Amino acid sequence: MNNKQQKVLACIDDSKLSEAVSDYAAWIAQRVDAPLKLLNIINHHHETAASSDLSGNLGIDGRDHLLEEIAEQEQQEGKVRIKQGKALLQAAKERVIKGGVTEPETCLQHGTLIDALVEFEDDIRVMVIGARGKDHEGQSDQIGSKLQSVIRSLHRPILVAYEGFKAPDQIMIAYDGSEGSDKAIDIVANSPLYKGLKCHLVYVGSNNGRLDKAADKLRTAGGIEIISVYLDGKADEKLCAYQLENQIDMTIMGAFSHTRIHDLILGSFTVKMLLNTNTPLLLLR
Repeated sequence: MNNKQQKVLACIDDSKLSEAVSDYAAWIAQRVDAPLKLLNIINHHHETAASSDLSGNLGIDGRDHLLEEIAEQEQQEGKVRIKQGKALLQAAKERVIKGGVTEPETCLQHGTLIDALVEFEDDIRVMVIGARGKDHEGQSDQIGSKLQSVIRSLHRPILVAYEGFKAPDQIMIAYDGSEGSDKAIDIVANSPLYKGLKCHLVYVGSNNGRLDKAADKLRTAGGIEIISVYLDGKADEKLCAYQLENQIDMTIMGAFSHTRIHDLILGSFTVKMLLNTNTPLLLLR
């Protein structure tokens, strides 16, 4: 058995959502008594189309000189990105310490986010990431270009953060009676993260008794106030409307893949929830 304690991992960049990512990660780490790791990725991959296009029109000496200039420029840009990454991590570290986290770890990783997550996966308890990075800020009709790849690649709970931090008081479990939803119920029942919160257990569809069984399991676990609700209509629309009407602070969904094709693409329902939700979305794996 691996005795190494798993960490809450916060993926931060220079986007506005990184503050919310840090705050939610700090909240989770304290609730579950787990260490917190702050991660910033430096991707050194750059397009070199300019050198390829121009070097063909130059002589050997001119081409060599141009390539030397490009290499020097990339080296300088790399140093700047490292400096920026260290500054982002230091600011995030100070923020989570102020929020009550002791001894947070910082990691400046070179490469890609997916590669880093594959490397760290065994040590991750929960990952926190913003719904949109710097490239998609202000674009509420889109989610971050890396987010879907992260959800496909990482088989750990993922909290997707939206807007500013608010300590959750009321949570909603989007329950559909599937194996994934039942596993999510088990996770919620056995985790200290949800104790003391009011949980809205919501099913969109006709009453088939499965929601009542899930509610009984949560009540038996104790420490969570349960409200069971049946809704009629289109699932994503009804769930998002329920969030607003009941001031839900965090939505929880099961996110499990059973076939290889589902590992390659996200279901349309998950994508719609990612796009239309107005609260943090916790995908339980």
